[in-house]
Amino acid sequence: MWEFLQHNWFWALLAAVSGAWLLWQILAQSGGEDVSVAQATLMINREDALVVDVRESAEWSAGHIPHARHIALGQLASRLAELEKYKDKPVIMVCASGNRSSSGCSILKKAGFSRVFNLSGGMRAWIEAGLPVAKK
Repeated sequence: MWEFLQHNWFWALLAAVSGAWLLWQILAQSGGEDVSVAQATLMINREDALVVDVRESAEWSAGHIPHARHIALGQLASRLAELEKYKDKPVIMVCASGNRSSSGCSILKKAGFSRVFNLSGGMRAWIEAGLPVAKK
């Protein structure tokens, strides 16, 4: 084995680094639990969950989940006080596909929010499910 590693040190190092990076990515996404569109709808209807849309203003204006609150991801950390009363209530984060909202979940979790969820598939999944979209 040592002979193999001596002759292929570059590939072994590359495998170790990429494995460590993958593990870090998995651990870094310690934000909210992913929920499907159906689960999110149940939480909204049964538990009065707050929906926070972290997309940019142009994306928000093109269509959003009715009654959602718009706070662009770049402004979320500085506007946490607006969400303070929801610290122990379900909060569903949404973006276009679920990537930015995952970062938003991490921000809320670090701020002490206990029930944070990420809408899996984001607005794309919401629209594909044929659910209502508001433009006001």
